[in-house]
Amino acid sequence: MLGTLTTVFGDQIKRVMQVSKVPTVITEENVYQEADPNVLAIVDEMMEPLFLPGSRMDGYSHLEELMDKSKSGKACLLLVEHYSNMDLGLVSMLARKAGERGKEISDAIIAMAGMKLNEDNPVVAAFTGAYSKIVIYPSRYLQDADPEKDKAEIMRSNTINRAAMKSLIRNKYNGKLILVFPAGTRYRPWEPDSKKGVREIDSYIRSFDYMCFVALNGDILHVQQTDMMNDAVSKDIVTATVSPVTDCQEFRNNVLAKTGEEEDKKQAVADAIMEELEKMHVAAEAERQKLLKA
Repeated sequence: MLGTLTTVFGDQIKRVMQVSKVPTVITEENVYQEADPNVLAIVDEMMEPLFLPGSRMDGYSHLEELMDKSKSGKACLLLVEHYSNMDLGLVSMLARKAGERGKEISDAIIAMAGMKLNEDNPVVAAFTGAYSKIVIYPSRYLQDADPEKDKAEIMRSNTINRAAMKSLIRNKYNGKLILVFPAGTRYRPWEPDSKKGVREIDSYIRSFDYMCFVALNGDILHVQQTDMMNDAVSKDIVTATVSPVTDCQEFRNNVLAKTGEEEDKKQAVADAIMEELEKMHVAAEAERQKLLKA
């Protein structure tokens, strides 16, 4: 380990805080946030030295195919594993390094992001400005809410999510790739359920045309049980593996055909997505280990 985010990247943190324009309070007016190239340059500067030789994107041609479908007017998804707050950056940077259209693809990505990234920590919020995103109010934030005591916050969540869905509809048919982490949160080894897919992902599958799964292997930022700024930094061989383009409705129909009448159909779709990502992850890790031993 090289240290924590705070100790390793103190200089970059100061610079990002100086240039960031990311809102730290989410309203219906700012759910869509455009990438800031000034912040991206600093994040790239942080990440690139952490990539050991052998880091790469496999299946890049599938991203090009998905990009072409998006540009033709189809709604396209990227379903990505989630291990750290650098995952979006990994996909972006490895795509840009993978081929001539990498920058075009990276620029087209819009991530769906929980508002915690904006509101919990101003430093984390500043760094999220490197990439375009649509901010939502995740339902899990209100799972223990009291309908009366928390009425105002429930109303706020509805307002934010309505605005987010309008922004999503505007963008998904406009040559963009919508990136979603189907687990809804980073995987935390001490909480096995954090790798379980969220039921809400079924709504995305139903309303999109095509998708690619993206498995991530290698750890350059290790989640800790404390503040995000204490996440541990290390160098590693990092890989992103992109699946062939998949028809969303065919995938969903195949899952539902195997799902019993009494089963939770939305959760079945979410579980199938996570199973596919895990299968890809295991296969990619076997190849990555060969590189580490070489």
